[in-house]
Amino acid sequence: MIDKNYLLSNKITAVKIQATISMVDLTKYLLQVTNFSDRQRLGEQLLDELCDAARIDIVNLKISDTNQYHKKSGGKVVFKQYGYYRPKSCYIYIQNKTAVRGQDLAPKTFLDTLLHEWVHHYDTCKLKLNSIHTKGFYDRLNDLKAKLGIV
Repeated sequence: MIDKNYLLSNKITAVKIQATISMVDLTKYLLQVTNFSDRQRLGEQLLDELCDAARIDIVNLKISDTNQYHKKSGGKVVFKQYGYYRPKSCYIYIQNKTAVRGQDLAPKTFLDTLLHEWVHHYDTCKLKLNSIHTKGFYDRLNDLKAKLGIV
């Protein structure tokens, strides 16, 4: 038997918001900065606007200037965690440094992670889903990116 949550998640392919000029501008700015304090400030602004547009609770954001959590096996990285969302506390956490070299995350990687985690928040608060990585989840993420002008 297929889970109802899974089926519903796959049926919903768009994020029901209208992107504003401000959201698009914040997205462009985030694609130009690597410093964690700039990312914290601009990321909070973008998330606040996304939440307002979706009419859901504001999500908290913490950008840490630390290396991504990762696991190695045989001297190779086999797992990296870019960020995570905690639904009970409405909290997104992203580490701003790459797993091994400790370099600032590429701007597109950072923005992709930020939006990915926000879609989990959207799924939880707006759609009342147990947010999982379904085809529908990635369709919603891609819809959001398109609305924000990310190709």
